[in-house]
Amino acid sequence: MYTSQPKKLLIINILDILRRHTDEEHRLSQREIKDLLASEYQMEVDRKSIKRNLCNLMDFGYDLSYTEVERTTPGGRKETLMTDWYINREFDDSELRLLVDSILFSHQIPSRQRKELIAKLEGLSNRYFKSRVGHVKSVPEVTAINNQLFYSISMLDEAINKKKQVRFEYGNCNSKGKLKARTNDDGLPRRYQVSPYQMVAANGRYYLICNRKGDSLNSFRVDRIINIELAEELARPLRSLVGYAGGLDLPKHMAEHLYMFAGSPVRVRFKVCQEALNHVFDWFGSGATVKETDEESAEVVVSVNEQAMRYWALQFNEHIEILEPASLKEALRADGQKLAKKYG
Repeated sequence: MYTSQPKKLLIINILDILRRHTDEEHRLSQREIKDLLASEYQMEVDRKSIKRNLCNLMDFGYDLSYTEVERTTPGGRKETLMTDWYINREFDDSELRLLVDSILFSHQIPSRQRKELIAKLEGLSNRYFKSRVGHVKSVPEVTAINNQLFYSISMLDEAINKKKQVRFEYGNCNSKGKLKARTNDDGLPRRYQVSPYQMVAANGRYYLICNRKGDSLNSFRVDRIINIELAEELARPLRSLVGYAGGLDLPKHMAEHLYMFAGSPVRVRFKVCQEALNHVFDWFGSGATVKETDEESAEVVVSVNEQAMRYWALQFNEHIEILEPASLKEALRADGQKLAKKYG
């Protein structure tokens, strides 16, 4: 600051100092607040004014903490001193770090927007937090850049709230890693029209759960949705779909649709070695029924989309053996033959 500020801004400046300089591990006395007001805002004030404004902030509802210390004045009078002031934050540093890392390693948010979001999160803490995450550098782009991502999320949120359908194009990556809309036989961009119900995060991606036709639920990656617009038609009620009269049990749906494949779940039974049970619970959680068969293996029963389970079984093939259904065993046998032929 280059000019002195009016006294009416004193309470705002004190709040700013508390936000930028304090937390439970970094506290300020009234003397230190007085010095910061002088050095950063060119405001010369007495400690009584500082104390009065700190108390006003608490009266206004700000969550401030302090320590009371008894002291004896030079005249022999005892008084209570309020010191070690700090502001209690809505997010502690560990929670903010978790949110920062979630954004930093997102597979779908472009690098520029990741930096902007991280800067906003840093603003929720103080200068000490910023110094701890300053060494973190954004990872390279790992997906095709879709600058319409946040607009698509906003439009989908509005459509879900208004119970309206949406229309959009859906992109695939070309050889240069750029999104290019899928086309019809005539070469024109294909337009999808769906009834949106829910947006969910899965496998590091953001998905739209919706209905396109029939009674099944479909999934679209939000970061591949382009040129979205709100349709005039009302969305088909979720409860009108066969099997969803009671609504969408989201945890159950996510466990049954690994990799967000569409389609009804089937009963799958497989054998797994004990050391790989962590993977089972990581992916299926409480939806897995596990029965130990011996010291080295267990038998697991899950309800899951068959195509998704096929990919999961290929991923963990060295740890598991599918027992049923027969159709899944046959599909995996064919996959094994193709791999053997391809790699000799």
